[in-house]
Amino acid sequence: MPELPDLTAYLEALEVRIVGERFEGLLLASPFVLRSVVPAAPDLVELKVVGLRRLGKRIVVALEDELFIVVHLMVAGRLQFRPTAAAELKGGGRARPGGGRNRLATLRFSTGELLLTEAGKKHRASIHLLRGEVELA
Repeated sequence: MPELPDLTAYLEALEVRIVGERFEGLLLASPFVLRSVVPAAPDLVELKVVGLRRLGKRIVVALEDELFIVVHLMVAGRLQFRPTAAAELKGGGRARPGGGRNRLATLRFSTGELLLTEAGKKHRASIHLLRGEVELA
């Protein structure tokens, strides 16, 4: 299970890649990875990422209008960022192959894609879309 140092590394890596950028969409390989229905994923499109934080063992992507994307990696979940070609030219880093993991979801940002993968077949990792600090708490 990803522990605090892993989550901190994810947050630091994502901060330079997505904070200040626009959220462009969510693609699900399995409908079971998304554990909430309100707000709907299309309601978040074109909103700017205003921050990142950790909530327990979850990664919280804060968007404008107090909307949140919460990713829980559980035991075998991992994140991988694949920059767009334009972001690579600006020094955004190289995309690495996904390896032997199963892709569960893709979160698209203006600078690239954040892949949620999971080793194994249990698919315990999850994404929650939330509105407001009260729901987040």
